Amino acid sequence: MTSLASIGNDLYSGRTSLPFIGRRRLWYSIALLIVASCALLLGTVGLNPGIDFKGGSEVSVTGLSAPSVGPANKVLEASDLDTGASVTTMGASGVRVQTRALDKPRLDALSADLAEAYSVQPDSITATTVGPTWSADVTAKAVRGLVIFLALVGVLIWAYFRTWKMAAAALLALCHDIVITVGIYALSGFEVTPATIIGVLTILGYSLYDTVVVFDKVRENTEGFETQTRSTYAELANLAVNQTLVRSINTSVIGVLPVASLLVVGALLLGAGTLRDIALTMFIGMIAGTLSSVLLATPLLVDLRSREKAITEQAARVERARRQRVEEAGDDEEALEALAAAPAASPLVPGHHLGVTAQPKRKRKRS
Repeated sequence: MTSLASIGNDLYSGRTSLPFIGRRRLWYSIALLIVASCALLLGTVGLNPGIDFKGGSEVSVTGLSAPSVGPANKVLEASDLDTGASVTTMGASGVRVQTRALDKPRLDALSADLAEAYSVQPDSITATTVGPTWSADVTAKAVRGLVIFLALVGVLIWAYFRTWKMAAAALLALCHDIVITVGIYALSGFEVTPATIIGVLTILGYSLYDTVVVFDKVRENTEGFETQTRSTYAELANLAVNQTLVRSINTSVIGVLPVASLLVVGALLLGAGTLRDIALTMFIGMIAGTLSSVLLATPLLVDLRSREKAITEQAARVERARRQRVEEAGDDEEALEALAAAPAASPLVPGHHLGVTAQPKRKRKRS
């Protein structure tokens, strides 16, 4: 059985090559379908903003041996506050009640009723109210933080790689990650809390890191590509994705497994909203970020640069050189076999700088 290390070595050297760039239209179609579906979810199901974003009152009951939502629901119904209210458990010892914004006398009365319903002391009750002004300020700051993050990312990549096209490709991949993460989060019905925003910003940094690693390999492979006649810019970029593929998969698995554990513990065992919210966004976003860095970022970069004069002229020279090598091989079957099997390899393969990826046609031997 072929080991993962052997597969990784073959991908890095070019002996095995997956056509990430050649099938980019397929990846674009799949990505557009998923993004459109997530956008539809946002438009129909919509996000469920928490109290920090929509305003309202929250009462927490702690110190319970067996938390249950039943007593709280009865109190809300008796107080005529059940419309639009929500009751959730918090871990193994608490219950949280959220309602529309209440004035202080009514909030105190609700707190007293909940203390009586759960047979706890008043010091086990915590009540807060978030006004519309404060919640609107939190929303504005969250949006502002996201916009500033994306702007700084674009400037940083532009400055590091000295090309705006890499920055544009990376930002498009990040937008793909945001839409998918937010769309699936909307489908889950979880509340949008500050922890959700933290999770989104975290996975954007993760996705960006993965994309920058691939782009760095693209830059290394394509340095001075204008003067060589073995591989085109697109083929060298495809080689870079193959060379970093195993690393991307390993990093993703190592990152996703503990986040998945956090999600299971937070959502199923503890019922902790903060753990659940941040874990879900990170779980979705890390997977989406890995896929976008491999299947979208580099193909988008190739498309953005495909009309540059230096790239089109070099591609034409590569094609002419390949035809010439086939013609020089003539009727030599061994030479034709060698040309057909020549990998898109790095200097790790003896005898090759960056190999041929095209498959030349064989000439029939003259009788």
